[in-house]
Amino acid sequence: MLDLKFIRENAEKVQKSSKDKGIDVDIQELLRLDEEHRTLFSQVQNLYSQRNVAAKERNVEKGKSLKSEISTKETRLLDLKNELDTLLYSIPNPAKDDVKIGKDESENEIVKTVGTPKKFGFKPKDHLELGESLDIIDIQRAAKVSGARFAYLKNEGVLLEFALQQFAFDTLVKEGFIPVIPPVLIKESVMKGLGYMENGGDEDMYHLEKDGLVLVGTAEHALVPLHMDETFQKKDLPRRYVGFSPAFRRESGSYGKDTRGIFRVHQFNKVEMVSFVAGEDDDNEHAFLLDLEEKFFQALDIPYQVVKMCTGDLGFPAARKYDIEAWMPTQEKYREVTSCSTTTDFQSRRLNTKYLPAGRQGLVGSDKKFVQILNGTAFAVGRTIIAILENYQEEDGSVVIPEVLRKYTNYVKKISPILK
Repeated sequence: MLDLKFIRENAEKVQKSSKDKGIDVDIQELLRLDEEHRTLFSQVQNLYSQRNVAAKERNVEKGKSLKSEISTKETRLLDLKNELDTLLYSIPNPAKDDVKIGKDESENEIVKTVGTPKKFGFKPKDHLELGESLDIIDIQRAAKVSGARFAYLKNEGVLLEFALQQFAFDTLVKEGFIPVIPPVLIKESVMKGLGYMENGGDEDMYHLEKDGLVLVGTAEHALVPLHMDETFQKKDLPRRYVGFSPAFRRESGSYGKDTRGIFRVHQFNKVEMVSFVAGEDDDNEHAFLLDLEEKFFQALDIPYQVVKMCTGDLGFPAARKYDIEAWMPTQEKYREVTSCSTTTDFQSRRLNTKYLPAGRQGLVGSDKKFVQILNGTAFAVGRTIIAILENYQEEDGSVVIPEVLRKYTNYVKKISPILK
């Protein structure tokens, strides 16, 4: 959430930044509730002082009268606090000043393009046709067992999946990232704290209503709240984690889009990076995470482009976001395979994650600052496998395994079709 003091002092800016993200918020109503809440809170404090005086004077009747009045005002105070919090939670994180104002993904900026798409001397097959002929992807049986948009990954496909995971972990642990296998079920209150349930985001989640739990849509959802209600020492920042977990998404509103194969499914695996940094280090950390994402696709030798999201495609908690889009030969276009975002102190305010600046020894509340939280995808494994299959295919239907992954696949160099 945003700081109320900041909203009071920048009401027009907050209103505009929300509109730039395509979200309507009533800042004037929020300010009215805030003023009423502060006035009433002051009145209640004054009544408590009067009741203390009445108690010292043993004025029982006055004490009873004040107690009743305090009770009435405190009830209203609680109602105001709930209304105020509801409005506060509806305000998205403002975009950073360098983010382009735009209505949707059509206005995103292509920052750069790396690599040249391969020219095939034959008509390339898509990932599903390749996956089925290689016996590494089974959609039909998965549909019988789980329904549409699920898949079995088999044989060398499994080796390829674990190769990508291990490649990512080996690389990132050397960079100082702490490896984590996080829970895949988190409390609804925690997911709300992350800022992903607002503006219709909860419709894309799987809820276990009986238990008050939600399945994560990425390892980030369980990694970011790892330090909720905690305070770092400045010397312990940056704190970086790399987590692996399944991801679950209902894909609400995407019916009819990318239904073929495993591009858009309800369950997939991801390796995710999360960083906690001091305020002044946010921009450098964002560049660092994006650079790591690029290095992964450079190592795989897959053509890609870096895209910077405009305000209308930025998402609720993000202040700046980049996507890497890999070249998909059969679609003849680049498609999203990773994202990299800074949420500044938006999530840390909601989760109460702070740090104590250097030189401060005590834990004085006023000395603490909210950390900046960033996230980036190392590999969305399924989509990366799609990119490998399509870019590394050969005319006979076999697929060459990228050289950087071969030490993780028992040095298997190629996946060949199953002869029937």
